[in-house]
Amino acid sequence: MGVETHDIAGFLQTVHPYDSLPRDELDRLIPRFECRHVSGGDQIYFRGEPLPGLFLIMEGSVEVRDASGTVISQLFPRNSLGERGLMADGRAATTANALSDAILLVLPTAEFKRLMLEQPVYARFFTRGRTTDLRRADVTMRKVGELMSAPPLTCSPEDSVRQAAEIMRDRRVSSLGVVDGDRLVGLVTTRDLTSRVLAQGLDPINTKVGAIMTAGALTLSESDLGSDVLNLMLEKKIGHLPIVSGERLMGMITQTDLTRFQALSSAILIREIASAEGVAELRAVTAKIPQLLVQLVGGNNAHHVVTRLITDITDAVTRRLVTLAEADLGPPPVPYLWLACGSQGRQEQTGVSDQDNCIFIDDSFHESQRPWFEKLARFVSHNLDACGYFFCPGDMMATNRRWCQPVSVWKGYFGSWIREPEPTAQMLASVMFDLRPIVGETKLYQDLQAETLAQASRNSLFVAHMISNSLKHAPPLGLLRGFATVRVGEHRNQIDMKHSGVVPVIDLARVYALTGRLTPVNTRARLLAAEEAGIISSAGGRDLIAAYDLIADFRLRNQANQIKAGERPNNYLGPYEFGDFERSHLRDAFVVVRTMQSALANSGSAPV
Repeated sequence: MGVETHDIAGFLQTVHPYDSLPRDELDRLIPRFECRHVSGGDQIYFRGEPLPGLFLIMEGSVEVRDASGTVISQLFPRNSLGERGLMADGRAATTANALSDAILLVLPTAEFKRLMLEQPVYARFFTRGRTTDLRRADVTMRKVGELMSAPPLTCSPEDSVRQAAEIMRDRRVSSLGVVDGDRLVGLVTTRDLTSRVLAQGLDPINTKVGAIMTAGALTLSESDLGSDVLNLMLEKKIGHLPIVSGERLMGMITQTDLTRFQALSSAILIREIASAEGVAELRAVTAKIPQLLVQLVGGNNAHHVVTRLITDITDAVTRRLVTLAEADLGPPPVPYLWLACGSQGRQEQTGVSDQDNCIFIDDSFHESQRPWFEKLARFVSHNLDACGYFFCPGDMMATNRRWCQPVSVWKGYFGSWIREPEPTAQMLASVMFDLRPIVGETKLYQDLQAETLAQASRNSLFVAHMISNSLKHAPPLGLLRGFATVRVGEHRNQIDMKHSGVVPVIDLARVYALTGRLTPVNTRARLLAAEEAGIISSAGGRDLIAAYDLIADFRLRNQANQIKAGERPNNYLGPYEFGDFERSHLRDAFVVVRTMQSALANSGSAPV
């Protein structure tokens, strides 16, 4: 029986990764496939032979053997074979024989290599599990853009429910993005069809998708992390996440997309947090954070990944405490937003963190409603302290009435700090420029951030003061290639890796973000954005990022060693406990930071 082009087209639409290729790419690819009929027992290729291309089983079954003749796999329809050899020297790495009569599609080698170069979703599929540096559950460290299925399958809000169901049936998917043009307006899933159509007795022909879809669906961007996917799915109990750029739908991630990855323990902790019924359960979860840090550092994960995952847990605890508080207090009298600043705001928490937070309240607020917000702040802040996030020594917390105010008051704060940048104003502005929404009405902050950055960057006097403030923390450099260590007390002969280590870089990055009106809050993201925007030179940016990475890695490794030794982690490190090689690199990193500080001081603005 002959295999027609339309048969191949229909088949490929059910096979990953071909089902995720752009439509024009798939149309181009279909005629390139050669169809081969083989009989049971026939040899498809022998180890060491040149391969004609990638084999894809359309019907039948195939047995693959290694060099010793041992069966290593049995493959069936929609399985590929021969990719190992194609990605090596073009020769078969195994021997393949047909177990039954089979129909094989052969994609020529040149087309396979082209797709590997031009189509990321294709390359990801065939390189999965082959990178030696991939670790258990590395889904948490991957960018969302690498995990999503793209292009997404969509329908219109004006389509009938039956039309949407037919698309899901034919393409074997469980969800569709609902779009108006390029703009995502909702999400419809097989669960929606069951609960909102069949269970309600609606007519699938005359009911439009717009009437039963989930509007305002939770979304992520391609630059978010896989940990964000896991956290949202576990915390919100959802199985589908649209991926957007602005309002444009770029792809979709489902639980099925994550089945080949194992969840890192941070995601498991967040799941436990989401279901915790009280503070005792939350405290039991946060008590596991030191061991998580040891595990992550021991896995040679980058510092910004480790601190991001640890901060995600703090975010989840905060959200859960807000939920528990609202369950006790009742609904808020007006919309509000709980925000974090400091290390939590920057997503840079380590094994030792205090809490820095505040509340933005809608301007419809009346002072008679303040008791509700005071009770909320007290409940969340005191229980964060009970969970190990100790009170901020500077009282930068929502329990302080000054930091629990309507948006109009916050605008006044920032305006006065910018107009009159005296020392206290500089300190407060530095902290509050690191704000990040955690839970509540995020729109209360979005406009304020843009307005504040614009105001601040235009005020040369304020920028000059912020530059001066950023130079107050100096790297711990001593004479004769030595270190300036603490001279007396408990931490004698040690370096403060927070205030003398990472804080000088944090301050530099904040100034770059301010002068360039850059919206990232995370330090490393600010440095990358500053380099990309030309705020700092490419060479200076690369050196500073490399220096920051090394300093932050030293800090985390030291904390992990303290935990393993049964000690409470802190920010103090004895440089002379390391060998000459590591000490030399650490000092070189501090020299880079000092050089960038000098460039900033001499220019009076961010160096170009």
